[in-house]
Amino acid sequence: MIPEEVRRLVAFREEARRRRDFARADGFRERIRAAGFDVTDTPQGPSVIASTPPETLAPHMFRTAGEVESLLELPPTVDASVQWVVQGWPEDVVRGISSFGAHAGPATVGHVVVEAAGLPDFDWPEDVDVIHVDPAAGWAVARNTGLRRTAGRMVLLVDGSVEPTDDVVAPLAEALADPSVGVTGPFGIVTSDLHEFRESAGPAVDAVEGYLMAFRRELLTAQAVRFDEKFRYYRTADIEFSFQVKALGLRATVTPVSVTRHEHRMWAATPADRRDQLSKRNFYRFLDRWRGRTDLLVERRPQDEGN
Repeated sequence: MIPEEVRRLVAFREEARRRRDFARADGFRERIRAAGFDVTDTPQGPSVIASTPPETLAPHMFRTAGEVESLLELPPTVDASVQWVVQGWPEDVVRGISSFGAHAGPATVGHVVVEAAGLPDFDWPEDVDVIHVDPAAGWAVARNTGLRRTAGRMVLLVDGSVEPTDDVVAPLAEALADPSVGVTGPFGIVTSDLHEFRESAGPAVDAVEGYLMAFRRELLTAQAVRFDEKFRYYRTADIEFSFQVKALGLRATVTPVSVTRHEHRMWAATPADRRDQLSKRNFYRFLDRWRGRTDLLVERRPQDEGN
């Protein structure tokens, strides 16, 4: 039975979300958790259940990147490898995998799940390649470990908050058929100064956001592009990856596809002050590497022309 006080907190959180006051909504979520309950957003409204202490995997069950057999030296066996990182909320990824199946086009697809939440074996759908890694390793290490299992000619990195509502593989593959395109996806951003980024419909952009990004396998094999493993938190890692691709002389573009974006769980679950701290740390690391590379930008300030 859900206490009345918890019900009130859920109602307050819903009102804050309706007003798009997500910081306040996060605060109510934490108070709900402190009361011993978890709230999950569904199309029918919030679902509230009592929290249960999670079981954990023994440390010897984790695998390091070096212990994961790489498929990158082998010929591709499917058209697309869809890669997921689980740092909690595995049901979101199951929803995404199911949606890919429900809206499958003619392309052959394989799914790779990197479980980085320290949870016991989960009942994943059949034919999903699941790898358990130490949660302490961080987001970029988990992503790079999954990339070692790429069997597709094309790689799709997808966040658990994204649910396809139509075939997304075909339009992304069509965009990547252009050899000048290095990375593409539905969510693009641009900047004129490497400090302030804003959303852009493209088609040319400065970075593709990691909610859904696609690139050819050859970036991993011929160019050895990888995520910077200093990025333990996900923020800005997608921008840094996009700049690596652009530095190869390739373009980042927006390809419209049909998806639903749900709440980003990691963002919502991280306290606001900690979130800001981790985000700033990542962004400063990005600037340390790419400061001055205005030649890579789609939109350049007048004073940058000729540099």
